[in-house]
Amino acid sequence: MRRKIVAGNWKMNKTNAEAVETLKKLAANIADIKGVSVVIGAPFTTLSDAVKAVEGTNVEIAAQNCNPKDSGAYTGEISPVMLKAIGVNYVILGHSERREYYGETNEFVNEKVKACLAHGLTPILCVGEKLEDREAGNTEAVVEDHTRGGFAGLTKEEAAKVVVAYEPVWAIGTGKTATPEQAQEVHAFIRKLLTSMYDAETAAEITVQYGGSMNAANAAELMAKEDIDGGLVGGASLDADTFAIVVKGAL
Repeated sequence: MRRKIVAGNWKMNKTNAEAVETLKKLAANIADIKGVSVVIGAPFTTLSDAVKAVEGTNVEIAAQNCNPKDSGAYTGEISPVMLKAIGVNYVILGHSERREYYGETNEFVNEKVKACLAHGLTPILCVGEKLEDREAGNTEAVVEDHTRGGFAGLTKEEAAKVVVAYEPVWAIGTGKTATPEQAQEVHAFIRKLLTSMYDAETAAEITVQYGGSMNAANAAELMAKEDIDGGLVGGASLDADTFAIVVKGAL
C-alpha cells in the first residue's frame, strides 16, 4: 500500500530561527495525525537545526537539491553523504525551477536519483509541463520524458522507493491550480506509464504527489482523487497553521 506524503517546499525562505519556530509549531499542530507522512524541504543552511527541531515528532526533513557525487571539488555543492549524516530523509530533485533557472537535464536529475537511493535517501522526483506545452497538447509527452529520464536504469525495487511529484509549471506560484479532474488525469497517466515501465504492482507502490499551488482550500479535494497520493506544497507550507490544514486534507 503506497503512502500518502504531504511535503512542503520552503524554497529560499526562512532563517534558522524562523525554521525552528515554524517546525515546532507545525509538529504541535499535527501531533495526532497518523497515516500521512509529513515532510518539510528546508534550505541547506537550516537543515541541521531543522532535523533537531523535529526529533521525536511525525515531521521529517528534506533537502531541496543535492549533487550526485559523494565528495570532491564541487564548490557550493552538497552531497547525499552530507545530508544523510545530519538526518535528512528526503531530497527534492528535478524541480521545475532547477530545470529552468539552472539548466538541469533529465540525465543530471537521474544521477541524483541514483545517488540518493544509494545512500538511503528518498528522492522526490518532480515532473511537469509548462503552459505552452499544455496548450500545445504536449502534457503527456513532457511528463513521460521527465518520468522516463528520472527513472532511467532503476530496478523495480529502486523505482518503488521513488516519490513522484507532478507539478504543472503553469500552476506554481501563479495562484492557478489544475482542477482535481485535470490533476487526476495526469496522475493516472503517470501510473499507467510506470506500469508499462515496470509492472502494475510496482506502479501501485509509488507515491505520486500533486505540486501546483495546493493550498488549504483545495488540498482535500485534490487528494481525494484515486491517484493523487499527497502534495508537494510551496507557499502554503511557509505558515505552520496553513500547512497543518493542508496535511489534514490527506486524511
